[in-house]
Amino acid sequence: MARQAHHLATVAAVTVSTLLGLCGWPYPTRGRGAVTPSHDAAVLQPGPYAAAHLRDPQARTLALPEVDSAGGAADPLLTQDLIYTLESLLTQAGEASTPSVLKQRLAGLVGSHFPAALAARALALAERYVDLRVALGQLRAPQGLDAVRGLRQALQARQAIRRQFFDGDEYAALFAREDELNRHTLARLEAAHDARWSPAQRAKAMQATDDGLPRERVAQRNTATEHLAVASQTAAFDAQNADIYQRHAARSARYGEAAAHALARLDREEQHWQQRLTLYARARAAPDNDGTLLQQLCQQLFSPQEMQRVDAALALRALQAEAAAPQPPR
Repeated sequence: MARQAHHLATVAAVTVSTLLGLCGWPYPTRGRGAVTPSHDAAVLQPGPYAAAHLRDPQARTLALPEVDSAGGAADPLLTQDLIYTLESLLTQAGEASTPSVLKQRLAGLVGSHFPAALAARALALAERYVDLRVALGQLRAPQGLDAVRGLRQALQARQAIRRQFFDGDEYAALFAREDELNRHTLARLEAAHDARWSPAQRAKAMQATDDGLPRERVAQRNTATEHLAVASQTAAFDAQNADIYQRHAARSARYGEAAAHALARLDREEQHWQQRLTLYARARAAPDNDGTLLQQLCQQLFSPQEMQRVDAALALRALQAEAAAPQPPR
């Protein structure tokens, strides 16, 4: 039971830290004075928007106006693809020294992503999206909670901050579908971790949550969790000590040439992340380590956003080492 509790505590730390790592970015995030609108590359599980862009970052553009439930023309700005268009706009803007500089770049780019009639509103919305990402980057993972409670609290905190920047219609266009999928995910987690139920009962409850999800949301969930298949494939490559050529051949066949190159870059960045974790773990484990020097080393090795996930990453390492260790005979 104690081992199971330790496992769930570690899952909570990793899950919530990863979630907050995908929420936004505190500036600076790389080096001195750098701001980037892209997700930190060391996060191994891209969010639902990053997964959709994996094959073709420019594939999504502003959709045609939709029709509202009353049968009239919906707001042409607040389409279902608005979130993808904003992410593409931020990616094109690149790195900037401050949010103000980033907003100036957005002003010069918004016309290439939105029609002229919508450009002014779109720019104002994009600027608030920048402010949102900065605010979300300041969130900290809740401490001392089990996996489900920690994830629920983190999602609620993120939702509250989002509502500070966007009104009801804007929020619905940007985040309503994601919120629905998050509620579904939490329901599945609650069913999966309910210790009162047998494995068969948990499986039945999880299937019931899936059956209640609309068909179009199932497709969105599959897109949002595409990264899990990528991560599983990468883990298999690592276990087989596959070289870069084997990885590229398999990935390009499954996901396309552009995605294969992007995943190869992530492999390199993950290797660098693990090397930095090892250096820091060794320094922290030294019996004569100095707290001040250790903090300085941490700041040298990791960006502010990465520092939020260091403890969770080291806890995951310890859990993996424990699981891989030979078990004594009973």
